[in-house]
Amino acid sequence: MHQKVRGSPFKKFDETKLPQGLYYRKDFLKYSEKQEIYNYLRTLHPIWEMRYSQHNPPPPGKEQRSLLRPVYWLGNWQFACLNYYHPPKGIQNRSVFAESYPSILKKISEQAERKVREIYSVRDIPPGWELNTCLINFYGKKFEIGKWVDGARVGEHKDFEPGPVASLSLGERALFQFISSIGRSAPAKVVFQQWLEDGSIQIFGGRKWKDELFHRVQRVDKKTGEDLPVEIENFKVRRINFTFRYVPKKDWVKFKELPQGLKEDVTPYVEELAKYSSFFANLLKTSNEK
Repeated sequence: MHQKVRGSPFKKFDETKLPQGLYYRKDFLKYSEKQEIYNYLRTLHPIWEMRYSQHNPPPPGKEQRSLLRPVYWLGNWQFACLNYYHPPKGIQNRSVFAESYPSILKKISEQAERKVREIYSVRDIPPGWELNTCLINFYGKKFEIGKWVDGARVGEHKDFEPGPVASLSLGERALFQFISSIGRSAPAKVVFQQWLEDGSIQIFGGRKWKDELFHRVQRVDKKTGEDLPVEIENFKVRRINFTFRYVPKKDWVKFKELPQGLKEDVTPYVEELAKYSSFFANLLKTSNEK
């Protein structure tokens, strides 16, 4: 359930007047690049994950649940039931080696890296930083229990991977908000919001935007009425977001080296991925080799 937002209406977003520490370019992607990305996406089979598992059960007062949207990770896979990468303490056995970037996403990540080094100071860029991890979120509606249920949103959270984050958007525009505080006893306060449009890139970093504030996708428009060309059973996609982040390579773990309990928790997901991915099929094949 969304919290009430204090103070409205908001001023219309002006991309020429961004606060320091934020970058946004509306027309970042060329038409040919979009088509190349869509061609790549047609080869993927995103999966639905449950938030918890046998060896990472729900905390007191929480229930098992699925994520609101199907996902795909590149670089390394942070399975939800492994509790994501969360330094300083949540580092071990959180990031499992996954498929590499296709050439078009490698190109985009390198462009974003160059922009980050232009606009941020050395103190905001960790040693060895590179955008080596990408979470692909598929926003839309799911057909369940005889009706379409819209889950095109993401609640308040932080991306705990160190350093700036780059976000590439395709499809319907999304209302992205930075939140100063969250809690059940007080309404959320929106510090800044902007619409992320089709073909745009957003970068945020630094102490304020990355470390102190939470962020969320409050909603995704339905203006065009078009479904994006990604085949997901009983799911209609209207927005896709690529979030490029940094996880130090020393913290990546091989699937076969996961502790037995955690390996058991994620094996069903790896088996599902392996149906369509030679990379994950090889993981399964080699996981039992000594």
